[in-house]
Amino acid sequence: MPLHFWCIVAAWILIYLTKGPVALAMQRAGGYDNHDPRGQQARLTGWGARATAAHLNGFETFAPFAAAVLVAHLSGARPDLVDGLAVTFVVSRAAYVGCYLADLASLRSLVWTVGWLATLGLFLSPMV
Repeated sequence: MPLHFWCIVAAWILIYLTKGPVALAMQRAGGYDNHDPRGQQARLTGWGARATAAHLNGFETFAPFAAAVLVAHLSGARPDLVDGLAVTFVVSRAAYVGCYLADLASLRSLVWTVGWLATLGLFLSPMV
């Protein structure tokens, strides 16, 4: 399986790994409310709210990224370019979560832009 397909798997797993900090914040906020976890997440503040936002943003960015990888692959884009852009996306997503949790807002926005540009590059890569 090509590296860029593994990057889809990694990006998907990363979304669920980011649930860990959210669950920790929920636990620290009076115990994990399994009856209404989304309501509890909506009431989190500070670090817990940022963890939730980072987790949810993973869902928002995953579909376009996965679609872009598939478009690039199926359109015959250069595999080395597709691999490089896919790895860039996954690394940027991991950095994005770290920046969000550390409250590094400007750096987080820059890292998000890198991931967005990597996705755009994947969609455009068949034209190179």
